[in-house]
Amino acid sequence: MSKVRPATSSSRRRRRDDRGSVSIELVILLPALFAVMFLGMQAALFYHARTVAIAAAQEGARAAGAEHGREADGVGAANDFLAEAGGDDVITGTSTTANRTTTTATVTVTGFSLSVIPGWNVRITQSASVPVERLTAPNAAGTP
Repeated sequence: MSKVRPATSSSRRRRRDDRGSVSIELVILLPALFAVMFLGMQAALFYHARTVAIAAAQEGARAAGAEHGREADGVGAANDFLAEAGGDDVITGTSTTANRTTTTATVTVTGFSLSVIPGWNVRITQSASVPVERLTAPNAAGTP
């Protein structure tokens, strides 16, 4: 009879050689994973702030473009919308301007998106224009 040596010594040797490899892989992969995660979060914050800014500009333009609306009405409506949508928790350092001509009312909202990356401030500017409401008299044929 011959004795068979167990294969445990070679498997132990392999396991001993692989010790610490998981730690090295984590040291290499975790910064990349965190970078992707932070960039995704930053993109989401930017998109949300941009969406709120355009919605506020549209709300302000509708108010300024009303038949008896004024530029101040547009600015007030846009600022009210920004406050209701979260204010400085969504978009910071906002400024709102309005311009009303005889045919068009335009409201512009400018601010900065929140940032998870220190020192990086993303500026957001969104504008909306609507035609000014006005009454017209029917012509001689009776059609407006």
